[in-house]
Amino acid sequence: MSVEGCGEPGGSPRFQEEGRLAGGNMVSVRRSAGEREPNASVHAGYGTRVGALDGWRFCPRCASPITSGESRVLCEACGSVHYANSVPAVSALVVDGERRVLLARRAYEPDAGLWDTPGGFLEEGEDPAAGLQRELLEETGLTVEVGDFVGMFTDRYGDGPEATAVLNLVWEATIASGEPRAADDVSELRWFARDALPAESELAFRWLGPALRAWASDTPPAT
Repeated sequence: MSVEGCGEPGGSPRFQEEGRLAGGNMVSVRRSAGEREPNASVHAGYGTRVGALDGWRFCPRCASPITSGESRVLCEACGSVHYANSVPAVSALVVDGERRVLLARRAYEPDAGLWDTPGGFLEEGEDPAAGLQRELLEETGLTVEVGDFVGMFTDRYGDGPEATAVLNLVWEATIASGEPRAADDVSELRWFARDALPAESELAFRWLGPALRAWASDTPPAT
């Protein structure tokens, strides 16, 4: 599938001239406690949470009864310990020479039909940069060069009570080879100018809108 352009080539001249991300500095996006993002209404059910270990009664290794703690479960029979951690995921703001960003329309739930950054979950023991390159190749057909780190963002993967807590690691990236082609979990790819990004209601997940616009303006949201 061909990639469509959207909007005029844009972006902050100051950003392009100073090259803040190109200089290697990390840009992080922060929110104050309890702050609702502009597109939170699109994901109204995301506030209901069930812990990752809630309901665990028996050890998955030896089937013995387990002892539950606040953030972990312990099997006294075999010594296994399981922690309630956010699941790590990686994604990229793929940019071209005009500083446009490549977004992917999600083919499946959660948030099917909304725009997202290409990326996905890391495999066990996988290096984050290698995982990012793997996911980009699977979803876009592109071999990318991983650039500067944009930030870390927490969210939930879906709107159900058992939706997985996710830690998103986000980098800039540039195309090393290949032509963008939607595949895997992506139904469409499109370039967006930094001053013509999708509306909040068209963006997947709660973290993406504030993070994407902060990156585009080179200014973190107020905390």
